Amino acid sequence: MGKKPAERVLSDNEAKAFSASIRTSPRKLNLVAGSIRGLKAETAIHQLGFSKRRIAKDVQKVLQSAVANAENNHQLDVDRLYVAEAFVGKAMVMKRWRARARGRVGRIEKPFSNLTVIVREREEGTGE
Repeated sequence: MGKKPAERVLSDNEAKAFSASIRTSPRKLNLVAGSIRGLKAETAIHQLGFSKRRIAKDVQKVLQSAVANAENNHQLDVDRLYVAEAFVGKAMVMKRWRARARGRVGRIEKPFSNLTVIVREREEGTGE
């Protein structure tokens, strides 16, 4: 009984981490995600640690989770990992109202985002 195990979507030298409902707009989150694409995983973690953007801490957590998944679940070498993909998607938007003058209302939208980070192990011959 039960479901059969799903086919692995990623290749054998990749690992992924996903975070849903991060409280920032996708546009702002994509700026931070774009700054780490293609970087070595260790370099990207350090760069996010020194970033001035508030959301960089959440991106750093997701990246560290992807590295941990690669090491523990897929037995990949941590020293050869790099950020292959980091992409952002829209999640829900909370709608709120604020009272304005003359009985009117101002709409406030509080967007949420999803973040997916995929790390890949470099081949033997290639360096950074």
